[in-house]
Amino acid sequence: MDSAILKEIEEIIGEKPIDKLIVKALINELRRELSEYILIDNVMRKKYGMSFEEFKAKNIVREKNYSFEVESDYCDWELAIDGINTIKEKIKKLEKLL
Repeated sequence: MDSAILKEIEEIIGEKPIDKLIVKALINELRRELSEYILIDNVMRKKYGMSFEEFKAKNIVREKNYSFEVESDYCDWELAIDGINTIKEKIKKLEKLL
């Protein structure tokens, strides 16, 4: 990025260095995404009365005769759990830069 642009942004925002501000903004965006995944996990935990690991271990999809709703929930829940883990790792890495 052009140094004149960076200088202007630093003056507008009132925070230096701008690279730290960018890292903070990235962390905030990741936390927003994380909260969405946590919300999905919480909804599914309430719906099925168990954690995702228990859901998998008890093979609830088969128990519910592979219904579209349960299979869809499985996919959404699995994506949310993976997202939670991935985003937490990214946040840790970014926080080390501050």
